[in-house]
Amino acid sequence: MTKTEPIDCIIREAVPADAESVINLLNETATQTGFMTQGEEGLGITVEEEAKELDKLYSSDNNCVLLAIVDERVIGIASIHGSSKPKIRHIGEIGIVIDKGFWGLGLGRLMMEELLDWASTADVLKRLELQVQYRNKRARSLYESLGFELEAVLKYGVKDNGEYLDVCQMSKLINLT
Repeated sequence: MTKTEPIDCIIREAVPADAESVINLLNETATQTGFMTQGEEGLGITVEEEAKELDKLYSSDNNCVLLAIVDERVIGIASIHGSSKPKIRHIGEIGIVIDKGFWGLGLGRLMMEELLDWASTADVLKRLELQVQYRNKRARSLYESLGFELEAVLKYGVKDNGEYLDVCQMSKLINLT
C-alpha cells in the first residue's frame, strides 16, 4: 500500500469476539519496532483469557479498547486502562499500537482523538497518562499536539537489544469542571 492511497478504516470498541485478532496484532507488532515493551516472547495470554479481559473492560466506566479495522483485519489498537481501586480509578493509562504497514496515514492521531472523545464522556477519568520511549519522536510530537505534557524522563526505562533507553512519562488532565 502506498501512503497516498485512501483506505477505509473502521474504528470501534473491542468486544470479546475480537480476542484472537487482538492477540494476533499485538504478537505481530511486538517485533516490528523496538518501541513496544513486549518482544518475541509474545503476549503470553490465551484467546479465552483475552476474551474475558475484553468483556470486563467493555462493561467498565473507566476502560476502553478501540480497534482500527481495514479489510476486516485489526491493524490498530488504542486503549485506556483504569484501575478499580477507589483511590486511583480516576487515572487512565493510554496504550496504542498500529501495524507498521499503516504508519504515516494519520491513524495514530485518529485513534488518539477517538480515545480522548471517549474519555471526555467518562466522568470518572480526570488524568490520562502514557509512557513513550524518548527516541520515538513522532509519537511524542503527536501526544504533545493533543495536549499531553512531559512530566518526567525515566532513565533506563526500557531495555531493547541490550541497550538501556529513556522513557517519557506524559499526562493530560481532563473533565476537571
